[in-house]
Amino acid sequence: MDTLRLAPLLLLLAGPVAAQDTIEVVPPPVVETEKPTPYDDRLARLSEIIGAVHYLRNLCKADGEPEWRRSLQELLDAETQTEPKRRARMTAAYNRGYRSFASVYTTCTPAAVRAEQNYRNEGATLATEITARFGN
Repeated sequence: MDTLRLAPLLLLLAGPVAAQDTIEVVPPPVVETEKPTPYDDRLARLSEIIGAVHYLRNLCKADGEPEWRRSLQELLDAETQTEPKRRARMTAAYNRGYRSFASVYTTCTPAAVRAEQNYRNEGATLATEITARFGN
């Protein structure tokens, strides 16, 4: 057989073979790296306290105080920037603190004021503890 007649056939056959020789680069699956810290439980409690104080302060002050929520947002941004599961746990703790008082207090009462003071004191103590023990 004539090699000129085989050339188109060889080219047709070589096309798919060449395509099969290419390697498709598949990126590895994204693995979420959770880095729990030794103070995560304390941080969750602090988040819960901030949620409670946020609710109670806004209940008892006519103009409200958005800085409590903002302070938690800054804390979450610093602590859990690339850890969505950890962030979700801290957010859930904040919401739990907020909702626990929202279900009990609908108006500002002396008991609500005392609860807010107690929680604020506990939060300050906890923040000091975390910073003193685990801070840089």
